[in-house]
This record gives sequence, structure tokens and C-alpha cells, in this order.
Amino acid sequence: MSTKKEKTAAELFMAQALAKQLKQELKDNILPYWINRMQDPERGFHGRIDGHDRLDENAPKGAIMNARLLWTFASAYRLMKGPEEAKTYLEVAQRAKREIVDRFYDADFGGICWSLNPDGTPLDTKKQIYAIAFAIYGLAELNRATGDGEALEYAIKLFNSIEDHSFDAEKGGYFEAFTRDWKPIEDMRLSEKDANESKTMNTHLHVLEAYTCLYRVWNNGLLKERLRGLIEVFQQHIIGPDGHLKLFFDNDWNCGYDTVSYGHDIEASWLIHEAALVLDDEQILDRMKTLVPSVAGAALEGFTPDGGMIYEKHGPEGPADGDRHWWVQAETVVGCFNLWDNFSDPSGMENALMCWEFIKANLIDRENGEWYWSVRSDGTINRDDDKAGFWKCPYHNGRMCMEILERIRA
Repeated sequence: MSTKKEKTAAELFMAQALAKQLKQELKDNILPYWINRMQDPERGFHGRIDGHDRLDENAPKGAIMNARLLWTFASAYRLMKGPEEAKTYLEVAQRAKREIVDRFYDADFGGICWSLNPDGTPLDTKKQIYAIAFAIYGLAELNRATGDGEALEYAIKLFNSIEDHSFDAEKGGYFEAFTRDWKPIEDMRLSEKDANESKTMNTHLHVLEAYTCLYRVWNNGLLKERLRGLIEVFQQHIIGPDGHLKLFFDNDWNCGYDTVSYGHDIEASWLIHEAALVLDDEQILDRMKTLVPSVAGAALEGFTPDGGMIYEKHGPEGPADGDRHWWVQAETVVGCFNLWDNFSDPSGMENALMCWEFIKANLIDRENGEWYWSVRSDGTINRDDDKAGFWKCPYHNGRMCMEILERIRA
């Protein structure tokens, strides 16, 4: 359970004002960018727009971006069915579903491939559990929004693929990646930034997120058991005694790394709480009273006086990466708002509002739309990384808007 208290009139006024601003940001800036700029007239979506807003028609098309687009536009349709824009949101969501089902899904071996060529043919056919989890997340949300039976059918197929091939029945948790036919793969990394380990915090966080969404629409016994197990994995192996998340592990959950990822800390604080709320188990909910504030509090070590959250720190005494990434700021708004909303922490609202003001001042591209990848520690805009692409899509910032809207109807 949470530790909610009655909100004051002033607090509710601030929350409603924030929700109205975020609704406008979602409808007028974030979603139109993807509707107008990223739909490929030939098929699906373009693969990339660079940091200078130049379309790259030859870029590969990533499973993660397509799955996240599916989730974002399905969720936008669910929350805003009345306006005329909702028809467009549903069309984009269905377009993304067709990409996942018709092109990314592997009909021979199950799961989804990692990337496609610009013409829609398979490029990298490895099975990354992280990407499969996001496909479940998007498909389950479309079913939640519309009752789409095909979406639920494929979400369940992907759930079964993860459980059949990735679940570690002996040590718990999920193995990171496989070849197309589910054999061991030498390079298991999501990206070049990651350690090449068999289990990772990041994949477990997003399997948790996906299974939470799937459980909303599919009350299955094994799914419930696995969702409970994921919360246990976080408590037993991933959340350290200082409240920070450990990032990379071997098969036996040994971790030899000490990097702190502030964005994942704050994101995990509210996603684990969401899973507990959906499971509605009193014992698990009772544990959230201390777990959520502890993890969020650890994350806020990276919160700066100007309202931004830095990216990461390498070891207790190591150097910090002071860049403020778009996704980290979005998750900071939600995580802090959750502290106020469910744990009666007034500083949560203050920090959420501060971070939103930082985003408005530094990350929103007022000329071309959407958000920049990051603002550097020296205050300059990062245009070296993509505006839209393999890893940059409207899931974090779009979800930030919709999480607040759903909690405080504006």
C-alpha cells in the first residue's frame, strides 16, 4: 500500500496546472512530430532523424523504436478518445502493430528480430529480450485501449517465447540475448555502452514493465507468478543497500560494476510500485512503503539545483556524467510526482515541477518540434545524437505526459 494523505487545495491546483501543460506538450509538440515527420510513405516508419533534424532514409529500422511507438500511440488513443486527433493516434498505433506483427515478428522461431533494413527486410535477427519485452508492452497496451485480439494474441506468443527460452528456473530472472534460433550468443549487449553480461538490470526493468501491462489485460497464473518473481529479483539482487540499482550481472547474480544510473533509479522507483499496485498483493504493497522512497531518494543524489537530473556516476568516488538526457528528465518528473501522489512527500511535487521547468528551458525544440537528446554539462545542446531513431522515440517524454494526465485528469 502507499502512504497517501489528503492533498491540499494548493497542491491539487499545482498538479492540475502541470497536467494541463503536459497535455498541451503531448498534443501540440511530441505526437505531431512523429505523425508528420517519421511515417514512411512506403512502409511503417523511417529509421532516423539526426540531431540537426535531417531525415536519414537509409537508416535501419529498430524493433525498440517501433514497439515504443506502438505503446505511445495506443496509450494516447486510450486516454484521449474524444478529440479528432484520437483517430490519427489509433491509425499510427495500428501502423506500428503491423510493423511488429508482419515484419519484426519471427514466424519460424518466435520472438522478434532486432532490426530491419530500410526496405523492411530483416537485418539483425538476434533475439534481445529487452526488445521482445517492449513489443509485449506495446501490444498489450493496444489491447487495453481497443480490445484488439490480434495484439493480445501476439503479446502472449512473445510472453511464451521469453518464458520458454530466457527464464532462469534455477537462479531466477532472465538471460539477456540469443541467436535467431535461441542459441547462446557471444555478444549479449544492448549497446556499446553496456557490459557483456548474461543478466542486466535494464532488461529486467522492462520485462517487469511489459508484464505489468500484460497482466492488466490477461489475468494468467504464470504471468502473475513471474511478475511477483521479478519484484523479488529487484529486492534480492538488483537494488543495493544504498538504494541504487546494480546494472550488470553474471548467471549467478554476481555484480562487479559500480556505475550508478540515476535515470534508471528514478524510473524503477515508480515502475516497481506500478507492478505492485497492479498485482494488488498486500504484502508486496506493504514493502513498497520503504522501497519506493529509498530508491527514489538514492536517485535524487543526481538531482541538480537547476532542476535537472544528471546521467550517471562511475563509482562512489568516480567521475560523473553531468549531461541531462531527455529520458532521464522525463522519468524524474514521473518518479518525483509519484512520491507526492502516493507517498505524501511534498518535495516530490516541488522536484517534479522544477524538472519540468528545466525541460521547458533546455530540452524542448521550439523551432522543429520534439526534444533534444540532451543538454550537456556546460549547458550546450547535444545535436550529435538523434532527434528520432533507434533509441530516441516518444516513449519516455510521451509517457511522462500521460502518466500525469492519468493521475490528475486535466
